This record gives sequence, structure tokens and C-alpha cells, in this order.
Amino acid sequence: MKFLAIILYPLSLIYGSVTAIRNMLFNISVFKQCKASKPVICVGNLSMGGTGKTPHVEYLVRLLSGKFDTATLSRGYKRKTRGFVLAGSSSSSRDIGDEPRQYKFKFPNLTVAVCEERCKGAQKIIELKPATEVIILDDAFQHRSLKAGLYVMLTDYNNLFTRDHVVPSGTLREFRCGARRADVIVVTKCPETLSGSERKKITEEINPADNQQVFFSYITYGSLVPLNNAEVEENIHNFDTALLFSGIANTRPLNQYLINNKYSVHTLHFSDHHQFSSQDLINIRTTFNNIAKKNSVIITTEKDAMRIDTPEQQAILKNLPVYYLPIYVEFFPSEKEMFNKIILNYVANAGKN
Repeated sequence: MKFLAIILYPLSLIYGSVTAIRNMLFNISVFKQCKASKPVICVGNLSMGGTGKTPHVEYLVRLLSGKFDTATLSRGYKRKTRGFVLAGSSSSSRDIGDEPRQYKFKFPNLTVAVCEERCKGAQKIIELKPATEVIILDDAFQHRSLKAGLYVMLTDYNNLFTRDHVVPSGTLREFRCGARRADVIVVTKCPETLSGSERKKITEEINPADNQQVFFSYITYGSLVPLNNAEVEENIHNFDTALLFSGIANTRPLNQYLINNKYSVHTLHFSDHHQFSSQDLINIRTTFNNIAKKNSVIITTEKDAMRIDTPEQQAILKNLPVYYLPIYVEFFPSEKEMFNKIILNYVANAGKN
């Protein structure tokens, strides 16, 4: 543990103890939990972010949507609205948040809703969309007022929860023992070459309970998509210099991906879920003009692209080669079928009860 983390550790013990007491009060039913009349899958983590939650939710949407009428329910972090909002085709990131807007943009027929109170949100989804057969709770591992039927907890391969500490000396939102609430633990952002023996070693470190299963996923990327025209795509190899700007918790995998593809990378990093101002975009334009050469491009993430959605914002970047890079997750072939089976069996069987 680094020196500053050691100094802050007493504060971590206090914070962790408060969350532990809260969890205990839920466990002994002093704090009440509601249960939806439809199957609910919770996707979340113990850490403050950066585990790849959004592409894993999208993986579940792709898996489930062809078989079940699926909905997602999020808090709608940093949106300007309050209460329950059902996303529409014209909803902006200010209306529903960047991640829910991304879900609705990529899956137009998906029911996407946001609400701070998850119980109320689930009830409203079922009331307004009675055909709904499963609800995916986005980033709700600590939101215990709504009891899910299946808990999927994510942990970053590069920062496993077993090696982390509670904030402020680490990034965990609660003590490591909170992982015991998970039914499925996914180690995310693994190297695609991670061997079976390495996966076994990490599984032993996690030490899952008898009722838990551990899986491993890795990131893949799609073709570059123009910010202002999603109908056209570019091959990543058509450029060799990139200005990468982003406001997400962890850009390391994307940065490494560009380097691996022989890019000279210049970066501008903003805080997580940053709302880009006109001045921010002017600075991006100026920075790019200073480094631009023949095969230069501006790249951002899908999530950041969702926050550049007003005519005023897009006008500042007009005539610039601005692209976002779609992100996906895959499970190792030896595990994918089992992971999918757990998800599908839960929804099918829970829906009969």
C-alpha cells in the first residue's frame, strides 16, 4: 500500500464500516427490500468505476433481446432531470445520462428507463411496458432497496477487488466481503491471450463461494464511426496519428489499443462523465489543429460521443475528422456458453414463477 493510502486507511475503515452496517441492516430486514414481479439482473461492481460495466450490460441486452422483452434501468448519472424518465429516440444525455442514451441509441427497440429510486423505476417500467420479461439493473450492486434475482459483479483484471481497498485509500465502495452477494463474478479487461492456468490462479485468489461462478472477459473494438454520421465507418488502419479525448474512468485499454495499431497518440483526459462545454470542444479543435498532419484523426469513446449531441457542440467540431470507437466484450470460448446459459436459464425459470 502506498504511503498516502496508508495515511488515509483509517478513513477507509470508517467508510467501510458504515457501508457494512448498512448491508447488515438489509440482511436482517431492518431496511426493507422490494421485489419486482419480473426477473431482475443486477450488473455492478465493488469499485468506483472503470470495470467495463456498460459493454457488459450491452452484452446482456444482445443475449436476451432476441428471446425476451428486455428493459434496462439506470440511475441516469449526471442527468439534469429527476425522477422516472422513459427514454425516447430524441432523449439527450442531459435527459437520461450518457450510458442510458447509448443503450437507446444502439438498441432503438430496447426499453430504457432512469430513476434514482430503483423500486419505483422497476414498477413504472412494468406498468408502462407490461410485456417486459426481464429488467437489467445498471450499476446497482450497492442499491439494495430493489432485490435482484441474479447479481453479476465485475472486477477489473488490472485492479482486482481482492487487491484493492475502500475509498479513500483505494477505489472500493465497500469491504471486499461484499462480493459474497454476487452470483456471478466477471474479471473484465483481461488480455485476450490470458491462459487457462492464469485464469485458474485468479479464480483461486477470488476464492468464490460454492454458489458463485467466476468468468473472464476481454475487450474488442469495432470500426471507427463518424460522430456526425453513424452510417459510415472507417478502418482503424486508415490513420496513424490520433488525438484521443475522453471523460471515462479508465482509458488505458483504448490508449493501448491505438498504440498497438501503430498510432502516435496525443491525449486529452477529462473527469468521468464530464459534460463537454463549448470551450472544451474549442480546446480540442485547437489542440488537433496544432498536431494535425495527413493521416490524423480525433478519436473518442462511445460514451463520450453521447455527450456531444447538441447542434452547438457539433458545430464546433464540424469539418473535423472526429470518430468514436465502439467497444464490445467477449468471454473466453471455454466459458462463454456457460455464462450465457446461467443468464438465459435464470430469466426463463424466474419468469415462470
